[in-house]
Amino acid sequence: MFLLCCSILLVAAAIIVLIDVLPIFLDWVSRIHIGRHRDMKVWNESVTQRGGQWLNRTPKMKVTDNTRLVVLDMLQGNYTKHAIQHWQEAALLMGLSEYVGKSKDVNMEKEIITYVKAKFDHNGNWLQTPKQVDGAIVAYAVMKQRCIDPSGYKPAFDYMWSLIQEHVGEDGCVQYRKSMKNYRYVDTIGFICPFLVAYGLRYDKPECVELAVRQLVEFEKHGMLEHHYLPSHAYHMEHGTPLGLYGWGRGLGWFAIGLMDAWRELPAAHPHKGLLGGMITKFSASVLAFQGKEGNWNWTITREESRADSSATAVLGWFLSEASCLEHLNEACTGGAERAASYLMKVTRRSGAVDFSQGDTKDIGVYSMLFNILPFTQGFCIRMMNGREVPA
Repeated sequence: MFLLCCSILLVAAAIIVLIDVLPIFLDWVSRIHIGRHRDMKVWNESVTQRGGQWLNRTPKMKVTDNTRLVVLDMLQGNYTKHAIQHWQEAALLMGLSEYVGKSKDVNMEKEIITYVKAKFDHNGNWLQTPKQVDGAIVAYAVMKQRCIDPSGYKPAFDYMWSLIQEHVGEDGCVQYRKSMKNYRYVDTIGFICPFLVAYGLRYDKPECVELAVRQLVEFEKHGMLEHHYLPSHAYHMEHGTPLGLYGWGRGLGWFAIGLMDAWRELPAAHPHKGLLGGMITKFSASVLAFQGKEGNWNWTITREESRADSSATAVLGWFLSEASCLEHLNEACTGGAERAASYLMKVTRRSGAVDFSQGDTKDIGVYSMLFNILPFTQGFCIRMMNGREVPA
């Protein structure tokens, strides 16, 4: 009996060690010959194909930063969460939509259709109903697809609008979580603003567009560092105090997504087009001012000593590539986007997976120190290379 117990304990210990060690070993192997891509078009194809493979088999992103006894986090349900997966999948979906629009790749269209069928029933409702406003970024990504008819999923879009309305606070802005009613996060801007504008215009609900613009304007008023136009992680609704870090790289990314996609959705004659265009001009100047010499942005963009973050670099590179359509920003933003793409090539694995993105944030001011692959980053690399042209 004693020997049996010892054997069971040894097997359990071996399994735990294997679960901890195997990912580290696989990362080491995967990084051999990293950054070997030299041709921008070949790199784009490699990154896009990897993104297509991930769309319906998206790698699970860790909530925890633990690298030891990971099995305990798995057993306790602290390893990954659905809300995190929403923005991973949405980024891939948006990127692949841009790619299909240019390439007419039938196989990639099939991957997109398979994904959509796995998320919605035949009546256009969610199969797994989102509980948080994060789901709006997936709804927006579906609305932007070219190979399906988005109108068939209106019930799911209507649900997202009702969920967002339930999260509107006393200040008329959307809460990140109902349990955090006094906080306004920069993340929320990226999650909801593009959806609100697209949904509002498509279904003649101007109040949706107004809510998106209010979310941006209020964050500009309370959450931006004066003279530098850098967003904080969040601000306190009641007294307007900024919270967390000014210059958090992915925080700039969330602001960039919400601002740029909202602006792109607005028709030229819309009364808010100029307002958001002015914000893009100011934000572009700040983004370019803090771009690293190699084309990257760090996870704390204001500190050269901090580590480069591929997720921030992919999103901000995409933002600059889109901002370059404004004549007065064309030269500077095109150059910034080109430098970002060149950097991202250097941190791409042989498999086409872009490496060294910051892990999931734990709380306001509590940031991950793990840097690895992130489907979100992959999606924005694809968006950057298949939206407006980034010259090779």
